[in-house]
Amino acid sequence: MIKTHTLVSLLLSLFFFYSLPLSSLAAPPSSSSVYESFVQCFSDKTKTPQAQIAKNVFSQTNPSYSSVLRAYIRNARFNTSSTPKPTIIVTPRSYSHVSAAVLCSKPLNFVFKIRSGGHDYDGLSYISDKPFFILDMSNLRDVTVNITDQTAWISAGATLGEVYYGIWRESKVHGFPAGVCPTVGVGGHLSGGGYGNMVRKYGLSVDYVEDAKIVDVKGRVLDRKAMGEDLFWAISGGGGGSFGVVLGYKVKLVPVPSTVTVFRVEQYMDSGAVDMVHKWQFVGPKTDKNLFMRMLIQPTTRNKVKTVRASVVALFLGGADDVVSLLAKEFPELGLKKEACKEMTWIQSALWWDNDENATQTDPKVFLDRDLDSASFGKRKSDYVATEIPRDGIESLFKKMIELGKIGLVFNPYGGRMAEVAEDATPFPHRKKLFKIQYSVNWKESSAEIEKGYLNQAKVLYSFMTGFVSKNPRNAYLNYRDVDIGVNDHGVNSYKEGKVYGRKYFGKNFDRLVKIKTAVDPDNFFRNEQSIPTLPRKA
Repeated sequence: MIKTHTLVSLLLSLFFFYSLPLSSLAAPPSSSSVYESFVQCFSDKTKTPQAQIAKNVFSQTNPSYSSVLRAYIRNARFNTSSTPKPTIIVTPRSYSHVSAAVLCSKPLNFVFKIRSGGHDYDGLSYISDKPFFILDMSNLRDVTVNITDQTAWISAGATLGEVYYGIWRESKVHGFPAGVCPTVGVGGHLSGGGYGNMVRKYGLSVDYVEDAKIVDVKGRVLDRKAMGEDLFWAISGGGGGSFGVVLGYKVKLVPVPSTVTVFRVEQYMDSGAVDMVHKWQFVGPKTDKNLFMRMLIQPTTRNKVKTVRASVVALFLGGADDVVSLLAKEFPELGLKKEACKEMTWIQSALWWDNDENATQTDPKVFLDRDLDSASFGKRKSDYVATEIPRDGIESLFKKMIELGKIGLVFNPYGGRMAEVAEDATPFPHRKKLFKIQYSVNWKESSAEIEKGYLNQAKVLYSFMTGFVSKNPRNAYLNYRDVDIGVNDHGVNSYKEGKVYGRKYFGKNFDRLVKIKTAVDPDNFFRNEQSIPTLPRKA
């Protein structure tokens, strides 16, 4: 016989069940029961006692939860009390842990976020507006260098600093063409088509990937042979998180000279900056491929007058005399003098590019410092330029930047090796462009009003640049993640929504990525707000 209060509870439950919208019927259960289910499954799959699992699976009640979450949040905008938090964080220490995390998450109806270094400008690897888990790859950080065959196996959770240090320990004449920030995680950087200051000499990091390992939606660990060439192509520039969990890459190292040269030259609006920036467009992407000259453009105040500072920051794979002689001919507007140049080793140049002015005296071991739980507030956007901006366009840009006051630009030249690689060789399609623009603004104050102002500056300058940049589509760079260009809620319009940002990031390569995604993850388990969608199901 059913007691009265039990009957009432049952009727109320049925009432609420039938009055819920269909989309919420699959809503996840409470976090404590989710954790218990997950841990039981994880224990079974890895054959690990549940007591040990607490070292790698963190619920929100775990005393270490907050420090684990915060360690790799690099944008303070997503580190507030109101930022959505994951129900569970998993920090795998083995491939079997990754496989178990995938298999145990699938039945629980949670969004599954994969984080390597956290340098995800809009936080898509560690925030969600739907209930979610984080798979934090930071413990999988092996870097195994084999100088005999000039390769390295690098795990997804390793940082670029750890990669550079690992190479330097084994060889003083090898390097790897990846990013200039040492705390960037390998998984996101390589899978998204990461680049660095050897991009004109050697192209992208993914141009040197020879093998990879990934955990697919079925929990299988696959290498290049097992995953097949389509999936291998997709995770070599199409972003790994749409297709599975990238465990690591085998890469070919590149030779670097025993001596390289770095320099920084600054000019202001009243001392030739407009001419320097204008001419840079004709030289930076076309000069000797051993020379990479990044252009930084920043509004500033000098002698109480608002102005713009333009700075060329450069790496030349060779000696100072050669680069001074080269630029005296090609780029006299720069006014490069030998005393502005510093000769050093390649590893020292990597330290110098990380803003270490004493690079020649610094122990490269500092590259092992992950600089945990350090974040400023920031926003990034990107563009590509296919034809040079006219001089009056540069002048009007400077005026606009002075008017806005804070937002800066970074111009990164292509050409050289980049222009020699086919646009469909990897998912990265922007090879033939002259240069890439990064819009960059940082701030330190935690205020919704201040944040709104800075984000608006980024949008206004981006809008202002429309006539000067690529069109149909207006291109963007995946690793400068930007939700302003489109997001996906993975409902019935998933493919349509995905096409909006997908064509900006991947151009004509987007359709091939969608076909591969549909084949390897048809139920779209691996997804985020800007992941590759699956093809619409036929009715």
